[in-house]
Amino acid sequence: MTSLRAFRPQDLLKMNLTNLDPLTENYNVDFYMHYLTKWPSLFTVAEDQYGNITGYMMGKVEEDPAWRKFTEHYLPWHGHVTALTVAPQHRRSGLAQSLTKALERGCEEQNAWFVDLFVREGNKTAVGLYHGLGVFRRVVDYYNDDPTGRKAGEDAFDMRKPLSRDKKLKHIRKNGENFRVEPEDLYH
Repeated sequence: MTSLRAFRPQDLLKMNLTNLDPLTENYNVDFYMHYLTKWPSLFTVAEDQYGNITGYMMGKVEEDPAWRKFTEHYLPWHGHVTALTVAPQHRRSGLAQSLTKALERGCEEQNAWFVDLFVREGNKTAVGLYHGLGVFRRVVDYYNDDPTGRKAGEDAFDMRKPLSRDKKLKHIRKNGENFRVEPEDLYH
């Protein structure tokens, strides 16, 4: 039996099942704590009956600065998936979807327009998991490594799911994988 709950600082000491997986991006303690203090309601862990962390979701809400409102790449108030990981032995159980739904609820409470995440073009499992979100745009060479070795970088799909605030679906598009932007077009 797995349950979802808010992340606590001591969870950092129990994340081996997830963070020792080669597909999981690891961060320093300051990064995790920054998310906990700034967006506590969007940092959720999945815990099994033995107290092991079997997955987690780190999210945030943000928008681009006001001066970008007049550019074609402006991002309004939205939720963002920073990290979503599930321990290998707990995959394909619906846990990633449960964690994603928890983030969506938190972003709805904060009146966000949509939730987005960046997925490697070559990560077919993740692209399949999020295919219902839709691809908003392709960010060319977003990742500065290409595991296939074919080129210097790997493209990212900016995938989005509109939330209830976006009744006219202004922040999604069809055939987004063909809408190419450069990493410099994103605000960091």
